Amino acid sequence: MDARPQIGQFVKELRGRNEDSLAVVIAIIDDRFVMIADGNKRKFDSPKKKNVLHLKLQPAISQEVRNSLLETGRVTNTKLRYVIQKFAHAKGE
Repeated sequence: MDARPQIGQFVKELRGRNEDSLAVVIAIIDDRFVMIADGNKRKFDSPKKKNVLHLKLQPAISQEVRNSLLETGRVTNTKLRYVIQKFAHAKGE
């Protein structure tokens, strides 16, 4: 797995108020920072800027979110919640 985050990749927050919560990378700012959203507390329209060092990259990438972002530049909060819930369930969390 590439050590750099990718659009649509699941991440677990290691620092901050939402520690241990899952989110999805919706934008890559530079080598150090990404924008994440979970569709719940962090909506697509107000994503959280996070330092990559404060995230644990998960080995899975949501193709649904990735394709939606690449095609339209947007993804619905409902879809974000759905893919995160599906990923968490598959992981057994």
